[in-house]
Amino acid sequence: MSPIGQCIVAFFFGSIVGLLVQRSRFCNTAALRDAMLFKTYRNTKALLVAMMILTLGFTTFLTFGEGNPLHFDVGLNQVMGLFLFGIGMVLAGACTVSTWVKAGEGNVGAIWALLFTFIGMFLFSLLWSFSYWPPAPGTMTGEPNLSGLQLGYTNAATLQEKFGIPAILFGLVQFAVLLGIFRAIRHKEQRTEQAASARMTAAAEQRTVAD
Repeated sequence: MSPIGQCIVAFFFGSIVGLLVQRSRFCNTAALRDAMLFKTYRNTKALLVAMMILTLGFTTFLTFGEGNPLHFDVGLNQVMGLFLFGIGMVLAGACTVSTWVKAGEGNVGAIWALLFTFIGMFLFSLLWSFSYWPPAPGTMTGEPNLSGLQLGYTNAATLQEKFGIPAILFGLVQFAVLLGIFRAIRHKEQRTEQAASARMTAAAEQRTVAD
């Protein structure tokens, strides 16, 4: 496919995904925040379904596709980066995806959050290049590297390659766990709905008796 064709496909695919995200109000931050603070699970269920689909697709690709030689760079720096990113999402009130959506809708706070996301990434790239060279994968040897805040491995092998167990088996286990969480949430919602319905029925009966 030509570069122009790739751009056209990417434009239409991105437009469809953007429309779905905007209409569904999907947000990774809300999936966790709403469940913990407000006991509402709409986004949580959507996130679980997405994780189940991605888990099966990714592990199937690793097992049967060209993903067999896939290696990863893993380390403490990733854990710290994800933790800081999560704090930023909570402070901004949205994940990166929903920040893009809100910015497109004209939300001023989201526009500022998006702007300083770019500024922060640019400044950090300058700091990293100046202070820690060679890049992380070249220094992640498994030994502590306090100056680079690293404790990890470069080109870490997948469990499939290390133990010879097909990745799809690990994917099925994770899928089962996620499905169990999803079913537990649905069961909890059904109990809550039944309790609310019972209270409304009792209140209606009391009003009828009073009349």
